[in-house]
Amino acid sequence: MADESNKVVAEVRDSFGKGAARKIRAAGKIPAVIYGHGTEPVHVTLPAHQVGLLLRKANAVLDLDIAGKAQLTLVKDVQKDPVLQIIEHLDLIVIKTGEKVSVEVPVHVQGEPYPGTIAVLEVNTLRLEVEATHIPENIVLDVTGAEEGKQYHAKDFTLPKGAALAEDEDLLILNVLVPAAARADDEESATEAPAEAQAAE
Repeated sequence: MADESNKVVAEVRDSFGKGAARKIRAAGKIPAVIYGHGTEPVHVTLPAHQVGLLLRKANAVLDLDIAGKAQLTLVKDVQKDPVLQIIEHLDLIVIKTGEKVSVEVPVHVQGEPYPGTIAVLEVNTLRLEVEATHIPENIVLDVTGAEEGKQYHAKDFTLPKGAALAEDEDLLILNVLVPAAARADDEESATEAPAEAQAAE
């Protein structure tokens, strides 16, 4: 949700190209482009440290101040240096309060399944249609006590108010399994037992 902590002062930029982008990053800023709602793309620079902290949350909403004019934006794409992991560029889309957007929300697993089993996430995110200013940080799936063979599908999630599923409701999200190594040990023990019984006879 947009709040005071999401307020970011953006500066309009008029220099482009790799050289200009390097200078911008050297000055502790990030080049970005804002587009959407039929508006002309606007090229800006943003404070790198502040925005880097905000981007720790998926689907960050930035409340930009561009030359005194407020503009709500949703982070659409983050381009990072593959080695240094420095943010090189951001794509931001214009959003309006109350507008619905389609976003990928991370799935957070909590709780421990039945002893001897593990919870395996098949899909790390769930696509939802939500209000742009009320995007949940994650969707929680509680697997406490779940036994082997238990499956969770997209339709099994309790969604936040105002959110709607934008996936196939039968999409498999999580499986509860017995680890292969543990299963192999069990099978080995089962085959050894009759052999030991025969030897005893």
